[in-house]
Amino acid sequence: MINKEEKELLEEIERDEWKPVKNLNEEKEKLLRAVKERNKKKVISIRVSEGDIRKLKKKALETGIPYQTLISFLIRQFVEGKVKIEI
Repeated sequence: MINKEEKELLEEIERDEWKPVKNLNEEKEKLLRAVKERNKKKVISIRVSEGDIRKLKKKALETGIPYQTLISFLIRQFVEGKVKIEI
């Protein structure tokens, strides 16, 4: 008996959605480099009002994540177009 994921995989293969890779090790290396590049962190320094920092820390406590992680998450959401601002 196959599970749902296995069934979907088989259907994708039958629809020819999966293609063989000429050099599997090279493709794996490319993917690993891409993941590492995406996860690289850069330290920045910005000026933020004390009031905003206090509010950010409060929100971070409410969500259970560190406030710097929350800031990073918000930036990522913005650059990926998931958060819009009106000026």
